[in-house]
Amino acid sequence: MEHPLVCITLRGETAEQISRDAQEAKELGADMVEVRIDKLWLREERIPIDSNQENQIEGDGFQIIQNSLDFGEVDFKSDLAEISQSTDSPIIFTCRPESEGGFFPGDENQRAEVLMQAVSLNPQWVDVEIGTPKKIRDEIISSIGEGTRIIASIHSLEKTPTPSEIVQEVTDNQEMGDVIKACYNTKNRTDGLRIFEAAWELRDSEIKSTLMGLGPGGDWSRIHAPLLGQFMVYSTTESGWHLAQEGRINASDLKTAWGLLEYA
Repeated sequence: MEHPLVCITLRGETAEQISRDAQEAKELGADMVEVRIDKLWLREERIPIDSNQENQIEGDGFQIIQNSLDFGEVDFKSDLAEISQSTDSPIIFTCRPESEGGFFPGDENQRAEVLMQAVSLNPQWVDVEIGTPKKIRDEIISSIGEGTRIIASIHSLEKTPTPSEIVQEVTDNQEMGDVIKACYNTKNRTDGLRIFEAAWELRDSEIKSTLMGLGPGGDWSRIHAPLLGQFMVYSTTESGWHLAQEGRINASDLKTAWGLLEYA
């Protein structure tokens, strides 16, 4: 059984942190790495909190505060160059807008400027959301060189659609990119099963796709990706009990699961 490509989404909020995680990702055997450019505008603080406060993170004792920088506070051209030079792994450049769960603080014209700067570095991949306004999307696409392939992504913050609706959404947008990525918020394992069923329906399709959830059960389609014929799987260098509840999975744990399930 053919294994999907393993993409590790890099952690960090600065070029230095992201570049450091790229080295760890390579050691874990990543086939490619995803650089979340929008996180360059994010700064997280871990603040100790009283155990009686309602917003305490269970078992942690810290509250995570997310602060956003203004667009002009980040020298993204320099940061992108530094990150690009820090690894020889194939790179996916992504700049997720807030409307799809990202952290980019600027408008769509500014986001296009950032993505076009990224593709000028000739990455192997660039992620362009299907929901990007057509004029902006066309501008980004026209700047992409021959060596860069497109991941056309869908990130829904709403409820998980039915399996047939997911399949229809992927099928309707298959011409938008070389790979279709669809990610949905899952509130429970029933939602995770919907994504699994949709991936099962698409397994014999010629469409290269990757389906996943963020939340309980969202990791099922990642763990069983070889069985489902997924083109690629997103993972992380991060570890901890919280990942399963978030629908994410550590890259080493992912490969261990594939071995135990005899997806070889």
